[in-house]
Amino acid sequence: MKVFIPAAGLGTRLRPFTLTNPKALVEVDGVPMLERVILRLKRDGFDEMVINLHHFGDKIEEFVKAHDNFGVNIAFSDERAELLDTGGALLHARRLLGGDDRPFLIHNVDILSDAPLRELIDRHQRSDAAATLLVSDRESSRRLIFDGADALRGWHNLSTDEYKPAGFESQSDYRQLAFSGIHVMNPAEVFAEMNRQDRSGRFSVIDFYMQSIGSLRVEAMEVDRLRMIDIGKPETLALAPTLLREIGG
Repeated sequence: MKVFIPAAGLGTRLRPFTLTNPKALVEVDGVPMLERVILRLKRDGFDEMVINLHHFGDKIEEFVKAHDNFGVNIAFSDERAELLDTGGALLHARRLLGGDDRPFLIHNVDILSDAPLRELIDRHQRSDAAATLLVSDRESSRRLIFDGADALRGWHNLSTDEYKPAGFESQSDYRQLAFSGIHVMNPAEVFAEMNRQDRSGRFSVIDFYMQSIGSLRVEAMEVDRLRMIDIGKPETLALAPTLLREIGG
């Protein structure tokens, strides 16, 4: 199974480092996050990866090539002309992700965790979902909403009390869970729905999922006591070495 690693973001919250470097190369205990993610995926048996590029993309290419691709097959999806956000990036990388008959994993470059990736894939392959999102009940200002059958029903911004999709109404059996930035996707179904919606250019994959409720089945795989950090801001980056020691790198 191939893995798509979104690594194109501007990383504005990690300035001044990201004024001259890509966020993917910020270090945790002396090792760039991109290296940590690639090696973690490699340990879990993944050997084909696609990395998207925009902000200081040349530095990411040079870093990967200097390490001989870390012993795996790595292709680059070039977004240097235009940053495409999480959904547009997937559509742009479609030809690099293999045939539409095989699911692929998406793992954000800024996520450090003990997520059970193989369990996520097994769960997805046993279901009829077009996508399976790894989620947990942890502190987060934005949450996805799932029904009693684990199907995605909505999105909630706790800071502003905004809900999506428009007209959303919660039910008693609905649960609000935090997305980990890790999910598995069936390309045939997902890209067909993107085409049906006439998607192109820059768009968010979460917004796409919201607009696809009723057309695509998107499911949760909830992980109890998931240990993870999004290193995308200074306060969480500072906590990352401690988590790294807890989960064993």
